[in-house]
Amino acid sequence: MTDPYRTLDDEARALARDLLRASHGALGTLFDGAPMVTRVACLWVPGQGMTVLISDLSEHARALRDCPDCSLLVGEVGDRGDPLTHPRMTLIGRAARLDKSALRDAWYTARPKVKLYYDFTDFNVLGLVPTQALLNGGFGKAYRFVPSDLPD
Repeated sequence: MTDPYRTLDDEARALARDLLRASHGALGTLFDGAPMVTRVACLWVPGQGMTVLISDLSEHARALRDCPDCSLLVGEVGDRGDPLTHPRMTLIGRAARLDKSALRDAWYTARPKVKLYYDFTDFNVLGLVPTQALLNGGFGKAYRFVPSDLPD
């Protein structure tokens, strides 16, 4: 079987940077041994990487406490064309709790609407520590990133 992934280039890196600016993503976790996907608020924070804001009351928070292995899909389907031709990126790794108070300004600046619930005691910020990322820029445009390939 041939390797479907292209060699990383500047165009792929630029596309990854754009996709990582997503305001939300689809978080994949293991829930009672089965895959579960939920939508979460996310923010790429320089020096921290991808962060997600989730409530401890949610099932995906419970799933991450049981097993921190997860993935996060970012990328939007455009208004026109086949959804599979639109770029998307999946980060694969483990979630770890971060200092929520230290990230408040970054979240407030980038996602002002979170001011409504950011300081609720059940909300926490988790960082996704990636082991790899898969970028699909459309048909025939697949790239594999290792953590050092991701923007800082």
